[in-house]
Formats: sequence, structure tokens, C-alpha cells
Amino acid sequence: MRRVIIHHQEEGGYWAECPSLPGCISQGETWDEVVANIKEAIDLWIDAALDDGDLIPPDDVPEFQEIEIYI
Repeated sequence: MRRVIIHHQEEGGYWAECPSLPGCISQGETWDEVVANIKEAIDLWIDAALDDGDLIPPDDVPEFQEIEIYI
């Protein structure tokens, strides 16, 4: 399991990042598309790291809670 952060883009669609895998990002026009795309990006990132003989970093990103503050 990897933690992923999904962001809504103002111009439409979404982009996602996997903070524990540097540079592992993706995007999609819909929620389902961005989720599928980031899953694929994570798989590709890990496959490339293993092919290069690199270690896979642990998923040690701390839990966080997002809140909205209206001002």
C-alpha cells in the first residue's frame, strides 16, 4: 500500500502524487482515471527502481488530516 495525495485542478481534472516515491505523479480527467493512472505510475516507478537495483523507499509519510477553513 502507498499513500497518495489527489489534487483537484482549477482548470478541471485531477493530479496525484505518491510522496514516498520521489517524482511519482500522474493526472486524469476524472477521479477514476487519476486513481488508475497513479496506480500504474507507482507500478512503473517500482519496476524501474528494481531494474536499476535501487531500494524501494518505505511508505513512511505521516498521516495527515485535511480541513477547510472558511474566511
